Amino acid sequence: MTAQTTASGKIAEFNDVFRPSKSLGQEAWSRLVRNKASMFGLVVIIFFVFLAAFASVISPMNPLELHGGKRFLPPPFDPGATNIKAEPEFLLGTDSLGRDTLSRTIYGARVSIVVGFLPTIIILLLGTTVGMFAGYIGGRTDNFLMRLTDVIYAFPDLLFFIIIMVALRDTFIGQFMNGLVLLFAALAIVNWVGVARLVRGQVLSIKQKEFVEAARCIGAKDHRIMFRHILPNCLSPLIVSAAFLIPGLIITEAILGYLGVGLRPATDSASFFITSWGALMLDGQSAINSQPYLLLAPATCVALVVLAFTFLGDGLRDALDPRMRGTQ
Repeated sequence: MTAQTTASGKIAEFNDVFRPSKSLGQEAWSRLVRNKASMFGLVVIIFFVFLAAFASVISPMNPLELHGGKRFLPPPFDPGATNIKAEPEFLLGTDSLGRDTLSRTIYGARVSIVVGFLPTIIILLLGTTVGMFAGYIGGRTDNFLMRLTDVIYAFPDLLFFIIIMVALRDTFIGQFMNGLVLLFAALAIVNWVGVARLVRGQVLSIKQKEFVEAARCIGAKDHRIMFRHILPNCLSPLIVSAAFLIPGLIITEAILGYLGVGLRPATDSASFFITSWGALMLDGQSAINSQPYLLLAPATCVALVVLAFTFLGDGLRDALDPRMRGTQ
């Protein structure tokens, strides 16, 4: 038995030594999967993305349909609703015009999800480009780009968004796609500066590494060194930054909608972007005593999405940390 045990131990040790090692991506994914909070956040995000993509199928009613004589109906499960009789087909009740609250909340997910992802892509592209050139070229180029970054960073974000949305609301760009393109532009103009600073710091540390010097010695062009050798090594902090940037944009859109300067209300049921959670909270604020679920439903959705992205961002930060490599 002793000999067999020794032989088994040697075989197990041999297998451990010659077992193929995991790649960086596989190790990061395995660490992310073990993080229960991050997996919860990922599931919530996938749920709301699915909700936004198939809102026209999932929504029980037309979000713009008016139901006469059915204003401020409470949900059927609300035990405190005694003055007005609830109707079971309106699961979250109705608003001041008799429109189904649940259907409007489902359609509101479209704006928040799109506002979270598309401006983030623009911000990452612009910030990465500025930070890459500033950090790699250095000198006067770096000084000029960083001073420009400082000037834009000095703008009060929310005040800038409000001014842009109010000043250009009645122009062509303010009316195009109910003002969504204008909202994208307003969010992207200011928010790229943090990404630019992050990428510049990464480039300043990476461009002194041996593999960059080796690529330069064999005659590689500067653009090839920047985008084939340096940029891939900046992806980890960029992914984490994007995970924390998206909930900030969703909150900003909700604030603008709540202030009445967000997305323009749609009048055509064929429109893809009919309403937003911020606009729904504005409607619910004025009717909080009559129908509190007008405010609670979109506010809960915003809180869940923001919390989910925060959990996912924390998990990605830990999973992509090179110091965590090899840990269980």
